[in-house]
Amino acid sequence: MKRNVKKPDIETPSSYQSSASSDGIDRRGFLKCMAWAGTGVVWSFIGGVPVSRVFGAATHPKKQEDFTFVQISDSHIGFNKPANADVTGTLQAAVDKILAIPSSPDFLIHTGDLTHSSKPSEFDTMDQVLAGAKRQVFYVPGEHDTSVDDGKSYLERYGKGTSGNGWYSFDHKGVHFIGLVNVVQLEGMGKLGQAQLDWLKQDLTQQKNSTPIVLFAHIPLWAVYPDWGWGTSDSAQALSFLKRFGSVTVLNGHIHQVMQKVEGNATFHTAMSTAFPQPAPGAAPSPGPMKVPAEKLRGVLGITEVHFMAQRRQLAVVDASLSDEAAVSSSSELV
Repeated sequence: MKRNVKKPDIETPSSYQSSASSDGIDRRGFLKCMAWAGTGVVWSFIGGVPVSRVFGAATHPKKQEDFTFVQISDSHIGFNKPANADVTGTLQAAVDKILAIPSSPDFLIHTGDLTHSSKPSEFDTMDQVLAGAKRQVFYVPGEHDTSVDDGKSYLERYGKGTSGNGWYSFDHKGVHFIGLVNVVQLEGMGKLGQAQLDWLKQDLTQQKNSTPIVLFAHIPLWAVYPDWGWGTSDSAQALSFLKRFGSVTVLNGHIHQVMQKVEGNATFHTAMSTAFPQPAPGAAPSPGPMKVPAEKLRGVLGITEVHFMAQRRQLAVVDASLSDEAAVSSSSELV
């Protein structure tokens, strides 16, 4: 699946190949875009080789040390434009989907843009809906959670025990999770900043090479499409700290569509939004909320399940839309 092009060659929002970039990542890997896939795919990684299966296919029996967690992203509570006039309703649909997962996830990760304008009432609504999932939630902020008051309201609610602008780490059943913040020092693209990079380097020194690492942040930590700011300017330095680890998974949001790239020991994955879709890179003059037919909306919104199989030290990723719709029409408009 290797193709060297300067820009994505896109005819529909279904798939495209990546170009070389300055994010410090070797392009021997591959990029797969599933922006409009409603059923999702599970990716397992065996000896660095990706192996896929259709969402819903049989899995290996779960052992006691195995676990599942769910990523949700870009809920934009407070948004009320034609692309989705009921973002609270679609967030509730995501919670309902989570409650129906047979594997019973241990916790949730929200990768930012909880709200649309950082209002207290928006954070209140977010908390009330996610309380229904009956699971602990780990957060990182999006730019919509920090742009109004430099993240003060976000930190007051979700920043206890974190460092700097809200970065932190925790361990769960042998996996080391790291929540990063790349939305505060925006300079076109996301930015981590030297203080956070120093903290990350120190945090990782305490981990063994065999420890699976999961990083999560709002803006992608790889150059998805720099022309739209879809990348993090200093991600290469952060990723250089991770080369010694055998398993690294990077989870992001921000672009409101599913994209994956596997490069060496690292798997990069961006999630669908629970609020509204955005165009595939280069498929429109600029990014932004995209209106699809009302009956198709839940087919382009969704959640991500991540399964950890302790014996194989693997993470398997499953994307599922909020409906059973397998695909949507490419006809759409920015609103």
